Amino acid sequence: MMGHTHAMTGAIAWLGLAPPLAALPLLNESSRFVETGIMATALSPAELIAGAIICAGAAMLPDLDHPSATIAQTFGPITWLISKAVCWISGGHRGATHSLAFAVALGFGAHWLANTYPIGRDIMVVLLIGLALRAIGVGIPGNKAGSAMVNIGLTAGLYAVFLSLGVGYAWLGLAVAIGCLIHVVGDCMTERGCPVLWPLGVKFLLPWKIGIKTGKKFEQKILAPILSVAIVGLLFWRLAPT
Repeated sequence: MMGHTHAMTGAIAWLGLAPPLAALPLLNESSRFVETGIMATALSPAELIAGAIICAGAAMLPDLDHPSATIAQTFGPITWLISKAVCWISGGHRGATHSLAFAVALGFGAHWLANTYPIGRDIMVVLLIGLALRAIGVGIPGNKAGSAMVNIGLTAGLYAVFLSLGVGYAWLGLAVAIGCLIHVVGDCMTERGCPVLWPLGVKFLLPWKIGIKTGKKFEQKILAPILSVAIVGLLFWRLAPT
């Protein structure tokens, strides 16, 4: 699937799954609790929105194994070099990064960062915000350097807004895991499938008779508008006064 489809499905998955999971211990062990002594039992509106953006960015992470993918162009040569390294380590596109093991490992890794190293956590948050913005088309068409600069500026602005609103990131690991997993599920619906149970080489295709072709008319003209409407609907539902 294309980058914007992955990002939108990541946001949808977060908006659908995160609120029911808000009472889990993993979400309550937040920096907000450490700093204020107040135990959070639900995500704030700012955290819900921040999580949707970050989960959308995390839904791009499996494609780090593809130097020509959207994710590799996000921050110019920095993300391109990272992508080249991941491609070599993972054995090429749709290898180790497109698996359940990758999603779980990155989820636990992000959770550990969020609770152990604030600087590492902030770097990951900024990276994921930037990936989400790039995936949905933020930038200057035909100008990679200009697009990277626009992305950096908007990413910094969003991060500053979340910081001013006191967003805690105890849920970071959950957002990363959900994003990576939804990417794998999406690619399992394409004609190539994914090695979900890597290191086993068998590729899964779900559902077997669909085989969506990446970048074709169905994904661009039908699926993308449906996903956009779903995001808006979920936002209204989750943020509506009770």
